[in-house]
Parts: sequence; structure tokens; C-alpha cells
Amino acid sequence: MPKEPDEETRRDDGFVSRFVEQFASQLVEAGMPRMPARIFAALLASDSGALTSAELGERLQVSPAAVSGAVRYLTQQHMVTREREPGTRRDIFRVHSNQWYEALGSREGVLKRWEAALRDGVSSLGPDTPAGQRLAETLAFFEFMQDEFAGMMERWRVRRESLFGK
Repeated sequence: MPKEPDEETRRDDGFVSRFVEQFASQLVEAGMPRMPARIFAALLASDSGALTSAELGERLQVSPAAVSGAVRYLTQQHMVTREREPGTRRDIFRVHSNQWYEALGSREGVLKRWEAALRDGVSSLGPDTPAGQRLAETLAFFEFMQDEFAGMMERWRVRRESLFGK
């Protein structure tokens, strides 16, 4: 009997749970809050890449409030999207195959704001002071990142298409 397109492939639930917690721990070490990290890892580990709030709560053994706060954070970071399940009032939270691209792409505005603040800092503190020089070096690094970012993202689009198609 053919499986339904949205049916999860049968696997060892313990293995999946261990992966989710281990990957979430890595995200937490990198600075992501714990509950959003667990939600994100659970979405990545699901075959569909999309789960309802109730499904997330059940898989992670957490309250609806914990799921709500975590998905709010993840949507603000452009790491998941919220969609309405057709014919219901339930939201589905989805991680897309290009989630890293989207998340990093949204950081460009942040880098520009940091650059503006650093320029003001260099000007205010004086470019010849030790603090001003430190800020100028930080500014130069962020400007370098901005210059490299567009090319890197284009190279990724080409590589992704060659590896996975459109």
C-alpha cells in the first residue's frame, strides 16, 4: 500500500528525539534560545518539515505557551513560516529547504545598522583613539562581510541548484 505524502517515515522515535536534543544543544551553544532551538530541530527532523503547535508540543513534551513563544522567535528570525492548515483554524509551522539562506539574508539589514552605529562611534570617539581604532577595525570587518555576502549567496544559489535542482 503506498504511503500518504504527508505520512512520516517510520523510524526509531528515540533516535529522532536524541537527534533533536543534540542538534538543539549545538544551536543553543551558538546563541539560540533553548526552546526555539528544540522547535527548529524538531521541524528539521520531520519528513514534512511542517508541524502544528499540538504536534510540536507532543513531540517535545512542552506546553502550548512554550511552543508559541518559540515559533514567534523563529518566525521573527525568518527560520520558519506560519501557514494556515487548509479548512481549519490550526497553524502549521514550516521550515523550508532554503531556511539558512533566508535566515542569513535577513541579517543584511542588521549588518547595515551595525555599520552605521560603528561609523558614528568612530566619529564620536575619534579615529585616532584606541577605542576609535578598535571600532574602525570592527567596521572594516562588517563592510568586508557585506561585500562578500552577495557573492557568497549567489554562489550558494548556483551550488544548491546543481545539488538539489530548483
